[in-house]
Amino acid sequence: MKLKYFSHSSFQLTANSGIKILIDPFLDGNPTSPVKAEDVDAEYIILTHAHDDHIGDSFSIAKRCSPLFICVNELAEYCKAKGFEAHNMHIGGGYDFEFGRVKFTIAHHGSMTPDNSYAGEPAGVIVSIDGKNIYHTGDTGLFYDMKLIGEMTPIDYMLLPIGDNFTMGITDAVKAVEFTAPKIAIPMHYNTFPVIKVDPNEFKTKAETNGINCIVMEYGEEIEL
Repeated sequence: MKLKYFSHSSFQLTANSGIKILIDPFLDGNPTSPVKAEDVDAEYIILTHAHDDHIGDSFSIAKRCSPLFICVNELAEYCKAKGFEAHNMHIGGGYDFEFGRVKFTIAHHGSMTPDNSYAGEPAGVIVSIDGKNIYHTGDTGLFYDMKLIGEMTPIDYMLLPIGDNFTMGITDAVKAVEFTAPKIAIPMHYNTFPVIKVDPNEFKTKAETNGINCIVMEYGEEIEL
């Protein structure tokens, strides 16, 4: 399996079967993304919440590729209203897809579509593919139940925000990986805009001091999991 980081909170998972899953594909309006929406495709798109820097280019991609959207119920209904196929889920629920299992977790944030429609609760998501558990926290503040999430599902890769202001900053993100105890932590949601400018290597140093391995992925980088 492969994990590719486009920057911000946008990732692509490619299963060993070749199935591609996009998470929060914010590309064209993202000043740090090395690719544009027209450069990517997917069979599935997972959305953690409805803010425009997370829905991003989902719909333009979907017009070309006809993926299945996977998101919480209200956001799934919004996607359907836009003419796309979606699988409705909600926080605490899991479902087995052809590529693996998806389970949504809580996230402390907000969620409203770019046209100000209600989009349900924000979420994190655990994607289990090819024997690996990848936890994308979505946009969130620190919460103690991260410890419970890690206890119930051993996390191989934790993708978590460090940019502060809208989400956890570095100090809280270090505590988050301490709670969750992933094998590897990967920072996200930083340096896209001036208000979330931080040094990811500071997070890496502090996380590794606490015994957590960390990878700072370059924009556009793809790694084998």
